[in-house]
Amino acid sequence: MTICSEPGQGRETAAIRSLCRVPVPIERTSFFDGDALGIPKAFFKSERRASDTCERRAHPREEALGFVDFIVSLLRDPRSFIAAQIAAGPVAAYGFVFIIIFIETGVVFFPFLPGDSLLFASGFFAQGGGFNILMLLGVAWAAAILGDQCNFFIGHFLGRKIIESGKVKAMTPERIAKSEAFLDKWGNLAIFLGRFFPFIRTFVPFLAGMGGMKWHNFFVFNILGGITWSTLFILLGYFFGGIPFVQEHFELLIVCIVAVSLIPTVVGLIRSRMSTSKQ
Repeated sequence: MTICSEPGQGRETAAIRSLCRVPVPIERTSFFDGDALGIPKAFFKSERRASDTCERRAHPREEALGFVDFIVSLLRDPRSFIAAQIAAGPVAAYGFVFIIIFIETGVVFFPFLPGDSLLFASGFFAQGGGFNILMLLGVAWAAAILGDQCNFFIGHFLGRKIIESGKVKAMTPERIAKSEAFLDKWGNLAIFLGRFFPFIRTFVPFLAGMGGMKWHNFFVFNILGGITWSTLFILLGYFFGGIPFVQEHFELLIVCIVAVSLIPTVVGLIRSRMSTSKQ
């Protein structure tokens, strides 16, 4: 850093003072090279200047709308969110994947968070060097297994109170009935199979804990399901995410993954409505 001193009076002093007032442009650099990972620059949003923002307390309604907007953006394009976390460093990147998967599988209040699409997008970045594939698999396994285990205990100790409170809006009577029927039909195997269906993978461990399933049976199928589910979608992204066609239509592909995952749930709800109307 160069420090401007102020010599004596006169024209030279005025000239030096004027130079000292000239702002020096600082070029902002990043250690994250998106081109090396094959990530389009459009996925990185430019930072706002601190002078353009002001701190203020947001209205609760604005906060709720902001959260909904965050969820919709994350569902539509998890790749840009993951890219931003990779740019922030490995702790933020792996931590982001762990937290989203853990909450989606482990907290019954958030069954709408992306699971399949996030794992697929993470595998894509592992193929480009953003993640170490082995470390990514380990983080995903831990998040999926611990998340379901947490959900099981929540259902065991607090299940009845949560359902009676009606605070979980996503836990509609139709979805509860669908998950219970799935659990009754497949028994312990439902813990494994439920991993591959949105909403059901969040509700099944919760209902299993509430229904008194033995913990050691749940634990075995939880490990098998968590490892199989997370490995499948990460490896799909790892091997197919780098294909030019997939990269060009990545957002559409994510929407298709979410839509295909929701088909069994939608079909079950339609059948439930039809059977109810006939009665």
